Amino acid sequence: MYIIFEGIDTCGKTTQINLLANKFPNVIVTKEPNSKILREILLSNQFTSKKGELFLFLADRAEHYKKIIEPNRDRLILSDRGFLSGIGYALANGECDFEYLIELNRFALNNNLPDLIIFFKIDQTTLQNRVSTKTADLDTIELRGVKYLLSVQSYMESSLKRLNIPHFTIDATCDIGIVHNQIYNRVLLQLIN
Repeated sequence: MYIIFEGIDTCGKTTQINLLANKFPNVIVTKEPNSKILREILLSNQFTSKKGELFLFLADRAEHYKKIIEPNRDRLILSDRGFLSGIGYALANGECDFEYLIELNRFALNNNLPDLIIFFKIDQTTLQNRVSTKTADLDTIELRGVKYLLSVQSYMESSLKRLNIPHFTIDATCDIGIVHNQIYNRVLLQLIN
């Protein structure tokens, strides 16, 4: 089962993936962008073209799917980000329309979308507080500002509503333990069905 954890930076995805991974033996934990080289390029100031950024993310997604997701579909896979983030950032950058982005991502994923999306939604105050605590380590995307990140979140949420994929929305402002229990119960339900 392929599950992606989606949401903007600092919403708690990685923390929750690590907590959930401890509950399941043989789980595969992965993330996008997956390539360390591409991650460095994409999250640094080296890249100026938003279209180029989109295509690098898509190339990484295709490679990630082929090397990690496809051969392990019989196992539990938890991915920190996936195609929904790509769509949200591309829409916020004004590069493409939704239908074209879905087509590109379906192509990158060999038409195999995730079995479940866990979407973390955060409010502006909590986001500002969390971003302010890591000012020295902000990447290029985080440096675009809170307003930009909230617009990405809005695009991700509206895109999720248009897709026919099982999903679960998490209030990312809640206590870590409460969020963990909600996710654990939802994943168990998904595994049973």
